[in-house]
Amino acid sequence: METDILHYELPEELIAQYPAEPRDASRLMVVDRAAGSIRLDVFRNVAEYLAAGDLVVLNDTQVIRARVRAHKPTGGAVELFLLRESAPGVWTALARPSGRLRAGSLLRCAGGMTAELVARLEEGKWEVRFSRPDVVAWLEQQGEIPLPPYIHRDHPEPLDADRYQTVYAARPGAVAAPTAGLHFTDDVFRRLDAKRVDRIFITLHVGYGTFKPMKVERLEDHRVDPEEYEVTDAAAARMNAARKAGGRIVAVGTTVCRTLETVCDDQGVFHAGRGQTDLYIYPSHVFRGVDALQTNFHLPKSSLLALVCAFAGIDLIREAYRVAVRERFRFYSYGDVMLIL
Repeated sequence: METDILHYELPEELIAQYPAEPRDASRLMVVDRAAGSIRLDVFRNVAEYLAAGDLVVLNDTQVIRARVRAHKPTGGAVELFLLRESAPGVWTALARPSGRLRAGSLLRCAGGMTAELVARLEEGKWEVRFSRPDVVAWLEQQGEIPLPPYIHRDHPEPLDADRYQTVYAARPGAVAAPTAGLHFTDDVFRRLDAKRVDRIFITLHVGYGTFKPMKVERLEDHRVDPEEYEVTDAAAARMNAARKAGGRIVAVGTTVCRTLETVCDDQGVFHAGRGQTDLYIYPSHVFRGVDALQTNFHLPKSSLLALVCAFAGIDLIREAYRVAVRERFRFYSYGDVMLIL
């Protein structure tokens, strides 16, 4: 299957630069797979489309302030984008501009921290050793929120530290937000509680690879980067109990979807686990763990859009995106949201 099947035209002005205010004022598109129907609403009404006994599964990862400004001994500016920690104080990072950087260079950072460029890795990445091991805590004071490349800022804005984070974020480790969860508010949770729709949390630390474009001609040839996940015993038990009682498993986001499909066996039973997943979901995937999916509107020719097409069907999603463009929905991380039933 060619990747061109995932292409669509998007007017640039529909790429959301700021989030809806309040969070649950985002517009909602409800796609019913069985009926082939598309309905428009606002997210604060999402509980109306779920039933008692359904189980909403959320990703509680927290975005770290992974963007760091540093200086070379000559005074030249360098920007580091921290991707993942491989050992205490040792990180894989992107560095810009990368052309004149050399292994062994020592960069000065704010707060008395220094960073040594240990070795150049693949695809413009570096192994970086910091002078102290408490890097995540230091980032909270000195780092910047790593907004996606399609959200443009002349300078850091305080709003993003709050809004590029879910209200339930609890476990630091992501370098991109699980954006399908950005729309939830305490009021939405109260409405779900009133309808006896329960919720649980799993963790998948979203990596920079979530923005990785497809550079292959065939969908089957694409690969996604591994990301760390954890599903606790309690979470697995709750999902199995909900399914046994006839409830739907509602995955909030592609990150949750990939995690649940990773830990669900061929009989539809969820298992606790912790590790890395590089599961790539594209049309032809047989879903075992997810019954409904909430997700934002994704970039053309992306693995995220491939997953959505796998879940709802290519033709229905292409029509849904045509409607979204026509109705001036807002796209990508700070944009509106889709619920697929």
